[in-house]
Amino acid sequence: MLTLAADIEVLARFGRALADPIRCRILLALREAPAHPADLADALEISRTRLSNHLACLRDCGLVVAVPVGRRTRYELADERLGHALDDLRTAVVAVEADKTCTDADQKGCC
Repeated sequence: MLTLAADIEVLARFGRALADPIRCRILLALREAPAHPADLADALEISRTRLSNHLACLRDCGLVVAVPVGRRTRYELADERLGHALDDLRTAVVAVEADKTCTDADQKGCC
């Protein structure tokens, strides 16, 4: 059980990052490979300004890092274990979604 405030804060930051679909898409893209902002914006079909704001949030959450490459900046996951965590979380959520054991889920808006 999590009892340390620091542990809870780390999970809360991760949750904030995952709370936005664009940030999820960025994390999944960076899970595949590091990328430059212009390439990410094109791949995700969003404006560079919007991407920049989301990358700033992900940096503040400690999930991505900016790596200078000459005159450009490349973004990547802050730790390779985050890619594994994203895979594990996605797999778990898909498995739970497929196993609707709560018969009242649709009425209650849960599960």
